Amino acid sequence: MTSISTTQPTLHHHRQQFPALANKTYFNYGGQGPMSQGAMDAISQAEAYIQHNGPFGNEAYAWISQEKQALREAIASELQAPPETITLTEDVTVGCNIAMWGIEWRSGDHLLLSDCEHPGVIAASEEIARRFAVEVTTCPLKATLNAGDPVTVVAQHLRPNTRLVILSHVFWNTGQVLPLDEIVEVCKENNSFVLVDAAQSVGLLPLNLSELGADFYAFTGHKWLCGPAGVGGLYVRPEVRESLHPTFIGLRGITVDSQSQPVDWQPDGRRYEVSTSAYPLYVGFKEAIAIHQQWGTPQERYQQICHNAEYLWRQLARLSNVQCLQTSPPASGIVSFQLTQQQSREHYKLVQFLESQRIFTRTIADPNCIRATVHYLTLESEIDQLIEGIQRFSKFSD
Repeated sequence: MTSISTTQPTLHHHRQQFPALANKTYFNYGGQGPMSQGAMDAISQAEAYIQHNGPFGNEAYAWISQEKQALREAIASELQAPPETITLTEDVTVGCNIAMWGIEWRSGDHLLLSDCEHPGVIAASEEIARRFAVEVTTCPLKATLNAGDPVTVVAQHLRPNTRLVILSHVFWNTGQVLPLDEIVEVCKENNSFVLVDAAQSVGLLPLNLSELGADFYAFTGHKWLCGPAGVGGLYVRPEVRESLHPTFIGLRGITVDSQSQPVDWQPDGRRYEVSTSAYPLYVGFKEAIAIHQQWGTPQERYQQICHNAEYLWRQLARLSNVQCLQTSPPASGIVSFQLTQQQSREHYKLVQFLESQRIFTRTIADPNCIRATVHYLTLESEIDQLIEGIQRFSKFSD
């Protein structure tokens, strides 16, 4: 196992800021991360401030404008990208839709997906195919989890007319981390846009979007960053901004003249935003980011996540009735596993049993497995509790 320095006393103290961790053993960070008390307080205080000063008054409006920019800058700092490249959205799906529908599709274009994408992205792709006579195909990246080269697979499935390639940086079902920088280079050589579903990478991987080169990178704040549900973002590479038309159109995305008539799009990521949002959530998301940065840098947090994932993976590998999907220690916080010689209903029963013990995991349909996600907040003692829970279930099932 990789040896890294740990700061368990500091981590225990840090965890006290997350009330949801006090009464449960939590392995669903990839679904929704628990919020800190500080983030929850920031939301309620922001709402109180807005209401006190008049939700439609000049003072509140000026304050909201400052908070929008502050969140944009906080996200940009975390992702190492210029603030003007960040569009504030509600979630990953909205960000993906902005990018997918903003492309000027032509009949006969080709859209390439991996075979590990989320159903929401698949459904949007199918509707684009129907409306614009675009062909949608998939490339088999699931099979490269333990062997094979995903870069080569993507290259083999590109066509001269491939307008867009949609990939997850970290697969939500298996936890595989794609060599995204290499895939982006292959796609650039083919003049294909790259849209990244970053639901499982932002807050997990240390990122530098300016260097990564992806055209569109859609993310959320409520998973690995443990922010409030309802706030996310979309990074748009500056060089492609002018070619991506706004999908949703509203006051925040346009400039107006003295008669309040639309004149032009905003010159930056604001052009893809619409109008009124739940602004107190912005304050909560900014606080959530700050609290993680108090504990460590993105690289330090990722190192701890990988340490925890390897510990869980090795503990699972010792169980005779469990098989991990990955044959080597995971490079993400997602550890997916199967019960050997059992049916899918047994996976669901195990998840139910664990939850009855206040241990939270989830099932995945494809591939048929159980997913446990570990964070830098996860303790080794919690992983031990999960292993003990699986062993208890096995005894009851025999």
